[in-house]
This record gives sequence, structure tokens and C-alpha cells, in this order.
Amino acid sequence: MNQLFYDVLHRRRDVRAEFTGEPIDDAVLTRVLEAAHAAPSVGMSQPWDFVLVRDPATREEFARHVHEERDVFARSLDGERAETFAKIKVEGIRESSLGIVVTYDEQRGAPAVLGRHAIADAGLYSVCLAIQNLWLAATAEGLGVGWVSFYREPALADLLGIPAGIRPVAWLCIGPVTNLAEVPDLERHGWRGRAPLASALHHERFTPRDEGSA
Repeated sequence: MNQLFYDVLHRRRDVRAEFTGEPIDDAVLTRVLEAAHAAPSVGMSQPWDFVLVRDPATREEFARHVHEERDVFARSLDGERAETFAKIKVEGIRESSLGIVVTYDEQRGAPAVLGRHAIADAGLYSVCLAIQNLWLAATAEGLGVGWVSFYREPALADLLGIPAGIRPVAWLCIGPVTNLAEVPDLERHGWRGRAPLASALHHERFTPRDEGSA
């Protein structure tokens, strides 16, 4: 068993507050991006692009948009849930070394994308595989990654000049960190705990979960 791989897998965290802001060595960044670009993709379409965002003004504008969306979500909460969410940092846009925006081009390889005729989202799944490759490679290099999801796609597309028909799937904050937390933030803050494998495992047929025991 390759224990190093499993160590990286379990050490990976969604980083928010631990970025140092130090620059990433160019060779390291290239290795991380090459790992992402090596991901499998439906029909060998490689439907992703990577936009590297270093400009402080761009990052500041995106951070403001994210905080506006955070406030929208916060207003939908009440009681204990609202108090818990107030303690959770949702991004590290300003603090990280740079942002990497990963996009999805549905027309890449079209019209005959082998393997996508029955599952329209297979290309989007391919982009997620590239993101996972990037994340694991960054972790192996001692870097942290944080996936920002509090944004509206049109706002990010306008900010970065992303053409119509291409979706911004993820803004990833990336850079050196002080440490990678032992316990994920959402679990540590009590937002939600990790479910055991047994709760997601089925044999032969899907068995509905007993919500009362979840």
C-alpha cells in the first residue's frame, strides 16, 4: 500500500484562515497545474481552463462580491444556525498567494464528445476531476487550497472576461499555509459532522437511509 498517497488524501483540507500570502515557487505551481491538466476527461475533451488571478484589485472586487453573497445566505438563517455560521470564515481570497479560476467549456471537443451523449454533465464532472487532482497535488507540495462557492457565476464571468458559454466552476485560493487543520472547519465549528462510510454504503440495490438514524 502506498501510504504516502493516503496521507495526502486525508491531510487535504479546505483552507480559509491559514494562508501566509507568501509567493508560490513557479516550478511548484507548474507541477500543480500539470497535475490538474493530467486529469481524465470524457472523450479526452479536456474541457477546462485555468485563469491565474494575482491582481489585488481584482481579488478585492471578488472578495466584496463574495461577502455580499455570504450576507444573503446569513439572512436566511436563524437561531443557533446563524450563530454557528457567523463564526465560519468562507474564503481566503485576499490572504492567499493567488486565485485559480477553473472553467468549463461545454463546446470543447463538440459536437461528438465520446461518452457524453447520455450524460450531459460528464464534461462538468471532468472539470471536477481536474480540481481534485490540483488539490491533492497542492497538498503534496505543502500548499493549501480553498474552494470559494459564495458567488454568482455571471458576476465572476464579467469580472474576468470569461466568454459566454464558458462556466466558471471554481475560484480556488491557493498558497503556502501556516498549517493544515486536523479537523475540517465546518466540523470543528459544529456546522456538520462527518458521516461514517457505513451510512453511505449499499449492496446490490440502493437502500433508502433511515433519516431518523442519520
